[in-house]
Amino acid sequence: MPLTAANFPESKRTIRYVGLETISEPVKPHLDLLGQFMRGQVDDFEEETRELVTYCLKHSGKRIRPILLFYSGWTASQTGLHDLVKAAAVIELVHLATLVHDDILDEASLRHNESTVSEKFGPGIAVLLGDALFSQALKLASEFPTVEVCRAVSQSTRRVCAGEIGQSFERGNTALAVDDYYHIINYKTAELFYVSCHLGAKLAGYDDGFISAAGRFGRSLGIAYQIFDDIADFIGQEARIGKTLGTDVASGKFTLPLILLLRKLSRQEGKELVRSFHNGKPADIKGLNRLMAEKGIFDEVSQCFRREIETAEKAIAPFSDYAPYDHLKGISAYVKRQVEKFTWP
Repeated sequence: MPLTAANFPESKRTIRYVGLETISEPVKPHLDLLGQFMRGQVDDFEEETRELVTYCLKHSGKRIRPILLFYSGWTASQTGLHDLVKAAAVIELVHLATLVHDDILDEASLRHNESTVSEKFGPGIAVLLGDALFSQALKLASEFPTVEVCRAVSQSTRRVCAGEIGQSFERGNTALAVDDYYHIINYKTAELFYVSCHLGAKLAGYDDGFISAAGRFGRSLGIAYQIFDDIADFIGQEARIGKTLGTDVASGKFTLPLILLLRKLSRQEGKELVRSFHNGKPADIKGLNRLMAEKGIFDEVSQCFRREIETAEKAIAPFSDYAPYDHLKGISAYVKRQVEKFTWP
């Protein structure tokens, strides 16, 4: 299918979305083209890695980052579509690489209801596959006529790695501050949301004011999304979420719910709680949930989540007459609804 404006419906001015399928409907042709483009990349890899790359692409998830890029770059004419699809592929390859590496670090066995690459092929193979995906992403980024795409993606990739390294160093740190947690997830998760929105608006030719606002929207939405993911690790349903839950506690990651809980416990209670994580038994998630409910932790985390959503929406509020506005608001409404759908303890 050629990348032409004729393939795309006109934008509809509505933000009453109920799910990601509804939100992504206007960019479904974009996502289809992205899927075709990504599958076409498999042949660029060496024979030894093609099966592994194909396996990753089959479990690419919601593709919320490409959706953010497409909507940040949404215009009435849909000009520059080829560049948007290619940039989305770059972001998606980087994201897939980080997931492959994350699952090694977390010793996770399930991702998108399938075995992780590390579980299926071994952690050594998974490390090398993640590196290969990163390399292909940068190769594609270098093919743009401007160096800005390659520069932005390279910087964001470095920051994602820095976030993961920072989180690894802080494993088991019961004194981890809330500010330190935000610093980690700002790099680890929010950076790719930021660069998706930034590049989408930039490639579509929007003015500097909107490009900056779109980037800020993406960053705050990414922070909110990570907070949602951290809540899900405690109260999500594994079959519904589609990945191994409880890995944060098991691997010594102190995410926002646990950080806030430890602040409300006495020093002795905190020591006993942390000691229970290292007794060789699976973490008592149900017991933790009850304790968090008693201490009001879930309400506090929800407030942090909503604050980031509000910050994201405030960033683009001055641009309500721009074509991407309603679509970006729709994505923030979708992310907000994910937390509202939880069954709270």
